[in-house]
Amino acid sequence: MHIMVVDDEDDIIRLTSAVLEMNNHKTTSACSGNECLEKLNAGIVPDIILLDLMMPGISGYETCMKIKTDQRFKRIPVIIFSAKSGRDDIEYAYRLGINGYITKPFDPQDLLKQVERYAKALTGHVPD
Repeated sequence: MHIMVVDDEDDIIRLTSAVLEMNNHKTTSACSGNECLEKLNAGIVPDIILLDLMMPGISGYETCMKIKTDQRFKRIPVIIFSAKSGRDDIEYAYRLGINGYITKPFDPQDLLKQVERYAKALTGHVPD
């Protein structure tokens, strides 16, 4: 499975990518919403996007809205991983069309479980 990790913190990108790659996933990173959208438009289209909310430039909310309203990308599962843990933040993200929400700091195994759930669904296996 190819997963794009979008976060403005290098340490988070490294940790997340390491966890995913140790579990046989390919990763691509982007350090902003703009970079994520640029990569999508350049043809780097992952199976799943892990997206932070608080980033410089456009927020994760706006990035998600642009992904979910673009016919080419709207079917890509988006999992938010953010320090924002308020009910309003989470509900708003779901209204934008996200598929999952993980709060930071996160347990790498919980992250992996969510990714694996969507990976199974995308490959035709019944999710756990």
